[in-house]
Amino acid sequence: MSNEFDGRLVVLTGAAGDIGVATARMLAERGARLLLIDPNEEGLQALTAELGDGHLAVVSSLDSPDACAHALAAADTEIYGLVHMAGIFVPHELTAEARGIYDRTIAANMTNAFDIVCAATGRLVTDVPARMVFASSLAFRRGSLDHVAYSMAKGGIAGFVRALARNLGPRVLVNALAPGVIDTSMPAHIIASRRDQIIAETPLKRLGTAEEVAGVVVFLLGPLSTFITGQVINVDGGIINS
Repeated sequence: MSNEFDGRLVVLTGAAGDIGVATARMLAERGARLLLIDPNEEGLQALTAELGDGHLAVVSSLDSPDACAHALAAADTEIYGLVHMAGIFVPHELTAEARGIYDRTIAANMTNAFDIVCAATGRLVTDVPARMVFASSLAFRRGSLDHVAYSMAKGGIAGFVRALARNLGPRVLVNALAPGVIDTSMPAHIIASRRDQIIAETPLKRLGTAEEVAGVVVFLLGPLSTFITGQVINVDGGIINS
């Protein structure tokens, strides 16, 4: 175990998801303390039990400004890093009946990002630049034919990151990832029907793993990324190469 993060506190939303779990493991192995946030109580309990003592956890869907403020109130020290991975990925048709899915998708993938940043900005470390890392998506880069609201939300995250980098710099470095199709439970319905097509379109000829996404998150939080801000980094096996 390294001590790269020297006990600094990193907030991780969507912590019980596949990428969240991989990220939590990598950060804990490198000496970070974690405030883990997820609505999945069972998954959150399993993760905290695995990671051991010293980490914090809050069961929350982050569905309002008050919920975000309450979740971050569990932090017992200044926040070094905010990693916002929480989100939903629900297919829908372009009909008026899909408006409910649209509203939930925007709220769970974009609005909560704004709310948690507003709750976090007064709690960040000041002795070094703090870090924020957000989840955008290949769906923003390319567009998803049956996840239009999700594509919109992830495009909003990209604009949010660029604005935050200017608004919060130089005291905070703000970046995002745009993962491609990662072999996790969230896009399982896409993988089940399009696996061969996706792999054929990917220069690396395979799906990505949660650990490969988590590794980029850890890099952006670490000491080798101090001149990177306002960026959306593709982690997609080369599907988007410009």
